[in-house]
Amino acid sequence: MQLARFLQAFSGSAKTRCAPCNAATWPNRAATTTRSDAPVPNPAHSTLQPSPWWRPDKHRDRRPFLLARGRVQRAIRAWLEAQGFVEVDTSILQVSPGNETHLHAFTTELIGPGGERRPLYLHTSPEFACKKLLAAGEERIFTFAPVFRNRERGALHQPAFTMLEWYRVGAPYETLMEDCAAFLRIAAEAAGASRFAFRGREADPFAEPERLSVAEACRRYAGIELMAALGDVGGAEPDRAALIRAANAAGIRTAADDTWGDVFSRILVERIEPGIGNGRATLLTEYPAHQAALARHKPADPRMAERFELYACGVELANAFGELIDPAEQRRRLEAEMAEKQRLYGERYPIDEDFLAALSHMPPASGAALGFDRLVMLATGANSVEQVTWTPVADVQ
Repeated sequence: MQLARFLQAFSGSAKTRCAPCNAATWPNRAATTTRSDAPVPNPAHSTLQPSPWWRPDKHRDRRPFLLARGRVQRAIRAWLEAQGFVEVDTSILQVSPGNETHLHAFTTELIGPGGERRPLYLHTSPEFACKKLLAAGEERIFTFAPVFRNRERGALHQPAFTMLEWYRVGAPYETLMEDCAAFLRIAAEAAGASRFAFRGREADPFAEPERLSVAEACRRYAGIELMAALGDVGGAEPDRAALIRAANAAGIRTAADDTWGDVFSRILVERIEPGIGNGRATLLTEYPAHQAALARHKPADPRMAERFELYACGVELANAFGELIDPAEQRRRLEAEMAEKQRLYGERYPIDEDFLAALSHMPPASGAALGFDRLVMLATGANSVEQVTWTPVADVQ
C-alpha cells in the first residue's frame, strides 16, 4: 500500500511517505584485539563507506535487538495464522514499482534468452501483487516483504527494509485498526517491553490507541478548519487558496508553487505529527481523498477517504485503506500521481496493466502496510531501524 503506504508525512508505509530523518548515533565499544581492524581501502569501491555492523564487537551490541526481532516476527506470524491468514511470498521484480509521487524505485533490466531487454523494478511495496492474489480468490493474506526505496536513509529509513502487509476480504477498514492495536501489544510482549520509546517520547503499547480524524487533528494542533479547504461535497478539487490562507494564518510558511498536497503535508509534519502518538498510539483517520490514491472514498462524504495511519512516539508505523477496486478510477489516480512525479522529479514509472485488470475481479477488501523494522525499533528501544536490521545496506558517501 502506500506508508504513501507506509509519505512523506510510507507519506509511504509505508504505504508511507515519510520525511527524511537524521542518522542515529551508534554505540562504540573498544576493540578487544591488538591488531588493527581498520579495513584496507579499495579504490574501486571508494564511494561505499565500510559498514561496521559485521565487526564482532558491533554485532555483539546489536545481537540482542536482532534476536528480539525474530521473536516479534514469530509472534505476529502466529497471531495472523491463528486468525486464518495465509502467508504469501510476492515477487520483488515488477513491471511497475508502485505509482506514488514521492517514492523512488530501484531500476534494473530483464534480459531474455535472445538478448531482448525490458526494464523492471524492485517493488516499493508488495501491494499490487497482493491485490492480484485477492482477485485470484485468496481472502486473508499477509507477507513480510523485503521492499526497496531509493533516496531514503536515516534513523527511520533504509533503502531496503521489511514491510508487513495484510489484507482482509469483506472486512471494514476499522477492523485493521484493531489489528494494529494487537500488533503493538504482541511486539511489546515478545520484546519484553512495557513502554515504547524513541528520542525522548514514550507510548504505552498496551493502551487502546487514540482514534483521531485528520480534520480534528488539524483543528486541535494547527487551529485549521480543514473541511473548509476541501470545497463542496460535489466539487472536483480542494480549495488550494483557502488552505494556504489557513496555513499562513497558523504561522506555517508556504511557497508560491505549493500544491494543496504540499501544504497539507507541511501541516501534518510541522504541527500534527509532533502531537500524536504520545502516551499511547494514535490512529489518524479519514484522510482527504486527494491524499489517498489507492483508497475508496467514504460513502458519507466523498471528500474524505477510508485511510488511516498508525503513530507511536511520533513515528509513523502503518498506513491502511479501504481498498479502491474501480479500475477506471484507479487508472485516473495513478496517472495523476505520475504526472505530478514527472513535474517534480522529471521521471515517471509505468502503470501495471495487469494490476488494473485484476481490480475488475477483486472483491471489496481492506489492507494495511506496517514498517516492521520501525515496530521492532520501538519495542526494543533501539535508536534506529538499522540497529534492528541483520545486514544493513552499506552507505554511500
